[in-house]
Amino acid sequence: MAKKTKSNSEILKKDQEISDLKDKYLRLIAEFENYKKRTSKEKEDFAKYAKENLINSLLPIIDDFERAKKTKEKDIEGYILIGQKMTDILEKQNLKKIQLTKNELFDLEKHEAISSIQVKEKKKKGRIIEEVEPGYMLLDKIIRYPKVIIGK
Repeated sequence: MAKKTKSNSEILKKDQEISDLKDKYLRLIAEFENYKKRTSKEKEDFAKYAKENLINSLLPIIDDFERAKKTKEKDIEGYILIGQKMTDILEKQNLKKIQLTKNELFDLEKHEAISSIQVKEKKKKGRIIEEVEPGYMLLDKIIRYPKVIIGK
């Protein structure tokens, strides 16, 4: 009879080991599934924003064309057309210019203040007075903040 008791305790011990191993196995599967989801998301984000460096290097060219448009000289029509073509290409790559409204409230999360000027009207304090350089978004991410002058 002593043998049978020993055998029962061994069985209980083995059952506990099996239970522990099943638990470890289930946890490992869950961790692996989370890893697959996380790496898949990282790959999607990388693909989504892979063009950012290229687009950032092209933005100064757009700025130069914007300045040329403001001079309103007849001989710059060619430059304007080239600028529009480049803008169209970048828009196809999901680049969007951030549109500011007149007297928009300055928001540190959305704008970059490069200067401030004294204003007489209280309602213009803390508001954007002038956009010096436009900002741009790639899909849903701001890749360059609009540079603005705010009222103080």
